[in-house]
Amino acid sequence: MHEKICIHPMCFAGATFRELAENWRKLGARRVGLISNHIADEGLAAVQDAIGSGGHRVETINHVFLPFGAHLDGGEASWQEPRAKLGRLIEDAKVLGAHSIYIMSGGRGALTWEDAAECFARALAPCVAQARDAGVALLIEDASPLYAEIHLAHNLRDTLTLAEIAGIGVCIDFFACWTEAGLQETIRRAAPRCHLVQVCDYVYGARSLPCRAVPGDGVIPVKRLIGWLLDAGYKGAFDLELLGPRIDKEGHLAATKRAAENVGEILHSLGA
Repeated sequence: MHEKICIHPMCFAGATFRELAENWRKLGARRVGLISNHIADEGLAAVQDAIGSGGHRVETINHVFLPFGAHLDGGEASWQEPRAKLGRLIEDAKVLGAHSIYIMSGGRGALTWEDAAECFARALAPCVAQARDAGVALLIEDASPLYAEIHLAHNLRDTLTLAEIAGIGVCIDFFACWTEAGLQETIRRAAPRCHLVQVCDYVYGARSLPCRAVPGDGVIPVKRLIGWLLDAGYKGAFDLELLGPRIDKEGHLAATKRAAENVGEILHSLGA
């Protein structure tokens, strides 16, 4: 497997942590991603042992900042426990040697987007300083507007704006941004803040979200987008995030293996 490829845990949605680790082994994965619940449920020591015994590197940890269904507001009391939880995760990420934590911000509720973004930045501020000292990059990703109850940024332009307001980095998910106008220029602007890129594909007419496909099976210009990123100076990992009916039908392990091969070929062809 190409050393820049990371395996996102959602490639094996519903798997136990033990099953996830076994799939990493079968794939020969070098870089892997976690969900913060893995650490909470399994314990830091068990996760650390699985990572070490498998010879893996933790590239990133996905974390939902507010509880599902909770919205950002101006009341600092509502931030205290989420802030403390993220602070503990940053320390765990440091122990695991994780490169980044990428965050779902929480929904905007009745706030304007701008007020919600400022609220998020204030809530996150102590964790931004903590993560910087720990050597862990905090990121915000672009995500489908169907997740508006837990997130603010639904295209790369808004994601970059939110990252600039909060003083953090970005995770670029192709699935949420590939149709944007002016995308090459936005990628160029985002590249200095970008610490993770999530790769998948989409087949025209698919409506059953999450309707992702193996890179190469659909219409997202994956090679072009990766080329733009490399040209902009991006040197980080490419995280495979595959889920949905097409992945279920093919089989999670088979689909992930084929995706890794396809993206690896693209990276080699582009000199990465």
